[in-house]
Amino acid sequence: MTETAPRPTLEAVAERAGVSRATVSRVVNGAHGVRDALAERVRRAVEELGYVPNQAARSLVTRRHQAVAVVAAEPETRVFADPYFAQQLRGISKELTAHDNQLVLLLTEGREDHARVGRYLAGGHVDGALVFSLHLDDPLPGLVRGAGLPTVFGGRPDWEDGRGEVVYVDSDNRGGARSAVEHLAGLGRTRVAHITGPLDQTSAADRLAGFRDVRPDADPGLVAPGDFTSGGGERAMRELLDRCPGLDAVFAANDLTAAGALRVLRERGRRVPDDVAVVGFDDMLPVAEETDPPLTTVRQDIEGMGRLMARLLLRGLDGGPADDVPRAPAATGPGVILPTTLVRRATA
Repeated sequence: MTETAPRPTLEAVAERAGVSRATVSRVVNGAHGVRDALAERVRRAVEELGYVPNQAARSLVTRRHQAVAVVAAEPETRVFADPYFAQQLRGISKELTAHDNQLVLLLTEGREDHARVGRYLAGGHVDGALVFSLHLDDPLPGLVRGAGLPTVFGGRPDWEDGRGEVVYVDSDNRGGARSAVEHLAGLGRTRVAHITGPLDQTSAADRLAGFRDVRPDADPGLVAPGDFTSGGGERAMRELLDRCPGLDAVFAANDLTAAGALRVLRERGRRVPDDVAVVGFDDMLPVAEETDPPLTTVRQDIEGMGRLMARLLLRGLDGGPADDVPRAPAATGPGVILPTTLVRRATA
């Protein structure tokens, strides 16, 4: 059996660089106070020897684990089937990887999983948490606060935190919805329906509010509940057509919902956009460009939101400012709300 060569030690790096062990330790652990020339010699020696710091020992010095928990308040069947989550996780992963941090994904299948997640977060395994897809009355914010972890939330919070301001990243859901419905009105559509998302989430509630900003006197029968899935879009579209057969436009709360609505319109013999115009929300290219016809939708930078969540968390852990982060007028406190844009394709 071939013997494995011993791993290079801190002492070996110090000898190669011609500096003290303490100097190597400060450079490896990112501490300040080492002259640039010496730090460069240490980094060159680390590379030449292939030295890999012992993470357990490094954590004792830096009190950092270089790991971040990403908590999605959804079951795994939803997270892995919905391209929205794939894009957001890709953005988070890119930012964490660029800063040599590990992503630890935690999912909640049901309320019984919250205690498990809370125990893990409080167990000192990670430096901070990124939490998204929260629902009303979700216990996760309280569990995270109880764990004492720095946290950035994905989505506008709907609770007050008595222990300080809540840091979050979101899109301008209400403004994006307004632009969608205004576009439909500009096409001369007078019977505009809305398929909502789950209204126990602020993104769906804000999009419904944007619809009502433009159509304050809309017939209540033109609003049907959905759940951000294509199946939910199909069910809601059937309900709307049965109740309001004369509708001539639909604003769907997300692209998956719009895709389901388009299938039902086709089944019912309604031409899109001639008979019924359709606008979605998200601009998820695997969905929006594959619908028949291609979907007009509101674009939000989903991957960019993920990257920004991770960036804000890491800056907070490092004690750095976030003054260069864009902030929209709709944002409150440390919240960051990113702009949305209407993307016109063939459905409206």
